[in-house]
Amino acid sequence: MGSTNMSYLNPKTVILIGIPGLEHVQFWIGFPFFSVCLVALLGNIVLIIIIATERSLHQPMHILLAVLAATDLGLCVAIAPKMLAIFWFGSYSVAFDACLTQLFFIHALQGIESGILLAMAFDRYIAICDPLRHASILTPLFLVQMVLMVAIRTTVLVGILPILLKRLQIFQSVVIAHSYCEHMAVVKLAAEDAHINKLYGLFVAFAILGFDLIFVFISYILIFRAVSHLPQKEARLKAFNTCTSHIVIFLEFYILAFFSFFSHRFGHVSPYTHIFLSTIYLLVPPALNPIVYGVKTMEIRKRVAQICIMKHDSR
Repeated sequence: MGSTNMSYLNPKTVILIGIPGLEHVQFWIGFPFFSVCLVALLGNIVLIIIIATERSLHQPMHILLAVLAATDLGLCVAIAPKMLAIFWFGSYSVAFDACLTQLFFIHALQGIESGILLAMAFDRYIAICDPLRHASILTPLFLVQMVLMVAIRTTVLVGILPILLKRLQIFQSVVIAHSYCEHMAVVKLAAEDAHINKLYGLFVAFAILGFDLIFVFISYILIFRAVSHLPQKEARLKAFNTCTSHIVIFLEFYILAFFSFFSHRFGHVSPYTHIFLSTIYLLVPPALNPIVYGVKTMEIRKRVAQICIMKHDSR
């Protein structure tokens, strides 16, 4: 570990220490995190299989839900192995290029998830505000184009982050006070001017999360306005019920995202609080998403029940 009068030129390896201030209990923290990862992996795999095999679920919302589940699987795979290796086996060191690779995939998958949530809000807007044109607007081709646009936007914007980090050559430390490689945590290691990195990181956050949040918010204002004008109470309740799971996921994702983002740059939150919550932000939504959508979607509930009954009968 570097002292205050040392600097590192083009380090080949960096050190991830996990959750600073909680190193003595990290071994035990690993077990609930592992449980959350296991729930996320199993839940999202089951969700993808059910949507892929059940023809009645080959609808725009459920297809987007399958893409969201695949993104959540990617997030778990990107963060969990190294984090658990730190907590359980003391495997702190990681190659700098591998750190940048993890950084890219974590932030890119976060951006893709945000874009898919916006696409799902757009789907709900069309389904409720213009139901007669829903099938003609959200065609399979349009869905593919929308998902590709989300992926390309995020890949291009996030892909510049590691490129800008590679231009930094002198670091004041190689110790990253985090459980995974996060952009600002790596930027803070620099012993030279990193204003471009900080400003571009802000731009990416607002260009992806900020843009998506604004349009999700607008979509739901329009949805609620349309629902409030429905003449029948039952129709209003049914429309609100179809949006409940989406609103829960949106709030969960964006509140945790912006807390993690702003506390790292502008807040005075203790390091272990910030890192603990930012890790929860990456792991909890992938575990909750299949549960929330599975409970709220009758077709998925029925299919899961059928699978459970078949397994019970086979015994």
